[in-house]
Amino acid sequence: MASIGHVAVGMALGRLGAGAAPPGRVAASMLLLSALAMLPDADVIAFKLGIPYAATWGHRGASHSLFLAAGVALAIAAGTLVARGPALKVGLLSFAALGSHGLLDAMTTGGLGAALLWPIDNLRYFFPLRPIPVAPIGARMLSARGLYVVMVELVLFLPFWAYALWPRRKTVQI
Repeated sequence: MASIGHVAVGMALGRLGAGAAPPGRVAASMLLLSALAMLPDADVIAFKLGIPYAATWGHRGASHSLFLAAGVALAIAAGTLVARGPALKVGLLSFAALGSHGLLDAMTTGGLGAALLWPIDNLRYFFPLRPIPVAPIGARMLSARGLYVVMVELVLFLPFWAYALWPRRKTVQI
């Protein structure tokens, strides 16, 4: 994916989680959950380290698993609990953001799939329905193909963008 969809999901989750909070808190929530939704792609550093794509720690490997998403979400929830915040809510939103990444990547048209069930197995999975075109990696994203992928993702994830960015009515307290 071109990350447009990952950001859209994170922003929608941020809006959902922030509720009627002040605009600054909503923006912070959207930014943090978008960063979490994109975090699994930090594994692209594997290319620079010479780790093969198909390896456990290669691109779309263990970092895209639902188990790793759950572990990171639990750590975030524990930190929130220590800070006396809403740990369950933060943990669930974090898991949704992190877990959505591998699930969305399993809906793309290329690559090797996502290791959704690592460490139980190292298989890479695709869903039967794969409407998201695979994005070129690196500078190749700045091509006609890259523009096509961005446009398709903008359309596919329009409902998430609309939910996240649609202005909310101010409520009047009586």
